[in-house]
Amino acid sequence: MAIIKPFRALRPVFEKAKQVSCVPYDVVYESEVRQFIATNPLSFLRVTRSEAEFPEGSNPPTEEVFVRAKQNLQNFINDEIFASEAEPCVYVYRLATETHTQTGVVACCSLDEYENGIIKKHENVRPDKVEDRTGHLIALEAQTGLIFLAFRNTEKIKNLIAEAVQAKPIYNFHCSDGVKQTIWRVALTDNFVSAFKEVPALYIADGHHRIESAKLARNILQAKNANHTGAEDYNFVVAGMFPSEDLRILAYNRVVKDLNGLSEAEFFDKVRENFVITEAVKKVPKNRGEFCLYISGKWFDLHFAVNYIREPDPIERLDVSILQDYLLKPILGIDDARTNKRIGFVGGARGTSELEKFVDDGTAKLAFSMFPTTMEDLFAVSDMNEIMPPKSTWFEPKLKDGLLVHLV
Repeated sequence: MAIIKPFRALRPVFEKAKQVSCVPYDVVYESEVRQFIATNPLSFLRVTRSEAEFPEGSNPPTEEVFVRAKQNLQNFINDEIFASEAEPCVYVYRLATETHTQTGVVACCSLDEYENGIIKKHENVRPDKVEDRTGHLIALEAQTGLIFLAFRNTEKIKNLIAEAVQAKPIYNFHCSDGVKQTIWRVALTDNFVSAFKEVPALYIADGHHRIESAKLARNILQAKNANHTGAEDYNFVVAGMFPSEDLRILAYNRVVKDLNGLSEAEFFDKVRENFVITEAVKKVPKNRGEFCLYISGKWFDLHFAVNYIREPDPIERLDVSILQDYLLKPILGIDDARTNKRIGFVGGARGTSELEKFVDDGTAKLAFSMFPTTMEDLFAVSDMNEIMPPKSTWFEPKLKDGLLVHLV
């Protein structure tokens, strides 16, 4: 069963919520962070990405960055931009565009359940990123952003959400990206807690580094607490939990810096061993097993043409696996896409124009536009307790940071 816990959120006052809310810390370039902060001094990026307040290129010590983040958060509280909830609550959170709506529940989840596999993962993490966010969490004594979880919906939860959204929301605004943010506060929480006990598993959609950092921070804080009981706030992580049928996965595209010493002709000859290549009339694949390649100002369609001897398992049949196993690794020499610095990843929300830009300005030699992974793919791999290749999923829209902070 899934354990959820109401919490006393630290959250912005209604009038400031739109200005405070920001994208997750890890989906924007530093140059973009600097621009956001310069134009909006109330942006919560001043807390999640405080390094951008130091002079460009100064490379400040990590400790100084965390001290600045803590100071910025405290200033927000002192200036009455943020206030703590009077009582533990759960929240219903809706993100909506003209074509898509998703509505879920925000509460705290048990880190014990993450360790025990009830909260299931599908990606490995980078130790350096986990270490950074762990230090940030401990320095601020706060979880500043939501883990993004998916679950198979139940009628009971569906009805509870439908009832909650009849009330007046505590936040209701459009962001500059066109996504409408609406949040309702639920003070009578027992029904939600009871309903989630019927959910057998939660699945990490986005936030593997955040939850792993929360677990590591819990271990550190527990070791320092001689009176540890297991009920402390650091034993839980704040999360947005959304029904899987509401969610939308975009492609996570790839760019590669070079051809691994090959000429273009040699590269295409090797690719033809496993793919049918045609000059493209589109820039985005329409089906599984299709990839769109951009190189030297032209788009090409690649159609995977290998007949399996046996039925592939859920990992092998992922398009990100096919590209890695049959092209990136054997032809371009990218053994580990998680650590190799010759490959970069571009979220599908940025569009194919971003891929063309990388190649046209010489930052990359070629780019791949991918077909999106599906929720059923994610469930299948996670239920096997297996790991997808890195950067397999890009969920859109992203949950905002700064609206519901969990103090630990």
